Amino acid sequence: MRIYNTMSRSVEDFKPVSDEMVGMYTCGPTVYNYAHIGNLRTFIFEDVLKRTLRHAGYKVKHVMNITDVGHLTGDGDEGEDKMEKSARESGKSVWDIAKFYTDAFFRDEEALNIIRPDVVCEATKHIDQMIALIKRLEEGGHTYIAGGNVYFSIDTFPQYGSLAKLKLEELKSGARIEVDSNKRNPKDFVLWFTNSKFGNQAMMWDSPWGRGYPGWHIECSAMSMYYLGEQFDIHCGGIDAIPVHHTNEIAQSEAATGKQWVKYWMHGEFLITEKGKMSKSSGEFLTLPVLESKGFNALDYRYFCLGAHYRTQLQFSIEGLTGAANARKGLVERIARLGGTVSAKPGDAARAYMDEFDGFVFDDLATPKAMSVLWNMLKDENVSPADRLYAARYMDRVLGLKLDQIRPEGDSSEFPPELMELIEARTKAKKEKNWAEADAIRARIEEMGYSVKDTPQGPVPVKKV
Repeated sequence: MRIYNTMSRSVEDFKPVSDEMVGMYTCGPTVYNYAHIGNLRTFIFEDVLKRTLRHAGYKVKHVMNITDVGHLTGDGDEGEDKMEKSARESGKSVWDIAKFYTDAFFRDEEALNIIRPDVVCEATKHIDQMIALIKRLEEGGHTYIAGGNVYFSIDTFPQYGSLAKLKLEELKSGARIEVDSNKRNPKDFVLWFTNSKFGNQAMMWDSPWGRGYPGWHIECSAMSMYYLGEQFDIHCGGIDAIPVHHTNEIAQSEAATGKQWVKYWMHGEFLITEKGKMSKSSGEFLTLPVLESKGFNALDYRYFCLGAHYRTQLQFSIEGLTGAANARKGLVERIARLGGTVSAKPGDAARAYMDEFDGFVFDDLATPKAMSVLWNMLKDENVSPADRLYAARYMDRVLGLKLDQIRPEGDSSEFPPELMELIEARTKAKKEKNWAEADAIRARIEEMGYSVKDTPQGPVPVKKV
């Protein structure tokens, strides 16, 4: 397996730190608002990565944080806490805000068929680990206190900026106008706030430096090392995390331990619109429930994302998503026509397609090429229907499109009894030429999320996709 490492700017052979387990950490949501579909593109990429690792035979321990404190509206210690801002604007408590948007996020993930992380760690429940890491940095001479806050001094870490390819000598004080006059270097960052310019925060804890709350960057370092150890394999996120958040994570983690922290860094590119990168700060962003309200299935969006490589920008449009929805509908229908029999052992032709698929996904998650293999295989009449069904489900271990849940045409065993009774009643109404009643029953069937396909063998229920 080969993956692109942002640190080296090259595709590298994947060699895990340990043969026993691949440690994978992904930056989770800051739960002050709904995740927009640009955020969700990153989580889909990370899900495909985890599925691919497991498909390749690795055991994976996936840890993801929930940022429910400490993330300011500006990445460089600027602005106010996003949680406080959302609470003030909504009139709810910060704790209520955190729970509401955390639940909403996981509903989105479930709808997108994203496998839940093995460990979901909330920042507010790991304050002790953050304080312990800050104390370790303090003992190593990497911190200073100014204006009541504890800062990390980047001048004590010569490798600062290696991920973003920043040059330390160009980041000295005076390189730009300082927003925070307490900083010795404009790129120094806060580890612990005790003197917030916003007065008393709702979320505060006692610490050796006074009552306060953690900076955003320290959270990921403290929690990832707590669950995965001081060295682990893969750290993921969006490319916007590279220049500040991930750069600062590396500095504080490696300054504390004196060794390499993460072996491979992987980042997903932006989802863009005609107006540019989708962001919450602009106030114009799309959520998954909005797409669903327009008649799309969450898996339509997953399919849409799989059609572009994770390291390329993807332009979103309703027209593009409609195309993906139609393609996925065609995929579902084609698989449904294969019947319900799955090969116990696929033949050479199906195996060749499966090997070709693996070659693409194991080469830095080339999902567009992998999707084309799936389609070519399904269209190949030289491969038996049972073999095609086996191969489709094999490929879906990575793609995550729920292809194993597609029922063969005419199979009523998975449909609710109420639906089958309605279909029977509609058939009776049609025989009696009671067309108004038949149409009314069809409308009720559609409200349940199904349609009826009339065939020579009789009416067949079809779940809408």
